[in-house]
Amino acid sequence: MLYKVKLKNADENVLLDDHVYEWLTTDSYFKKVDFINNLRRHSSGCAVFQKTWKKQDGNFKTETIYLHKLVAEKYLSDTKTEENKLVGAKNGNKLDCRLNNLIYRSRAISSRKRKTSSKTGYTGVYQENNRYRAVISINRKSVHIGMFDTAEEAALAYNKKSKEIYGENGKQNIIKP
Repeated sequence: MLYKVKLKNADENVLLDDHVYEWLTTDSYFKKVDFINNLRRHSSGCAVFQKTWKKQDGNFKTETIYLHKLVAEKYLSDTKTEENKLVGAKNGNKLDCRLNNLIYRSRAISSRKRKTSSKTGYTGVYQENNRYRAVISINRKSVHIGMFDTAEEAALAYNKKSKEIYGENGKQNIIKP
């Protein structure tokens, strides 16, 4: 069974497997802090629990628990390796914390899967005058793929090269209609 948990600060839901939901609602600590009802959408797009505690010395400490990391550490720790130690969402939805969507990845793969900051809206595509250049990073070096008339053509060329070099771990641009 699938659980949808409403976030406290957004009109979005986190997706959880039933046994994960049960764990988060019955564990003594998570119950005490009302973990499941205090999940928020972090600026990174992930679901987090944040609580500020007053320490005995009068100072404050903020506890931050990323839901996807917590779930992966509890249920998927046997798949974590020295190389693959960052948790990511297979489908790109950071609020989908179902076990079949979470995966440990290397820093390189996580970096490749990150949302683009390109002004064109496509990874590896940059406008130069009235044309678009497609580039891809291979072993930390920028490799020119080609020049194209449209951003979409350049993005398709990037997708093809990315799949050729990185296979399923390669970033794929979603082409806008």
